[in-house]
Amino acid sequence: MYIPPAFLESNLSTLHEFLDRHSFGLLVSQLDGSPFATHLPLLLDRTRGHFGTLIGHVARTNPQWEQILDQSVLAVFSGPHAYISPTWYEAERAVPTWNYVAVHAYGRIRLVEDDAGLLDIVRRSVEVYERSMPRPWTLGEADTFVERMLKQIVGFRIEIERIEGKWKLNQNHPAERREKVIRALGERGDENSTAIADLMRRQLADRAVP
Repeated sequence: MYIPPAFLESNLSTLHEFLDRHSFGLLVSQLDGSPFATHLPLLLDRTRGHFGTLIGHVARTNPQWEQILDQSVLAVFSGPHAYISPTWYEAERAVPTWNYVAVHAYGRIRLVEDDAGLLDIVRRSVEVYERSMPRPWTLGEADTFVERMLKQIVGFRIEIERIEGKWKLNQNHPAERREKVIRALGERGDENSTAIADLMRRQLADRAVP
């Protein structure tokens, strides 16, 4: 990912928090010599590896897993994003842009096909995504239905070898212009605009601390 120095986010705790919050990612690898991608949730295990390990599963009918061993794969995670109008700067010689936050994680996959390993991956996913529900659903004990389900998926773990974050939040503009963008985004009021405004406000506050 192209990251100008002003937009680089390298704090591992910040990157991990982002992965937890925006865990629905895009897994990219090669299949028959061409790029192939699958959209799927990827859980972060901070305890495995220096940069952490991503855990997930795909349908056994998905051909991506069949050629993925020994490949260097890319997992892309996207956060909030918003169009930035040059009129908001109230300045001449300004151009439109797009503010956004994204994380790319690279590593090699280890497949998980045994029942115990697959059950652990599925249980973890259920626990993470059901915990905020009013009446959380649980997987229950292994039975014929669960065993049949496990045979239809292939699990995997990706120990992260490299991770990079891009926080493109108008850092290449003076603070006065950034404050104007924050106000304009706040007036738009949609979820993405509000989230980008909050991130920009946080960055300004962090840089103001001596």
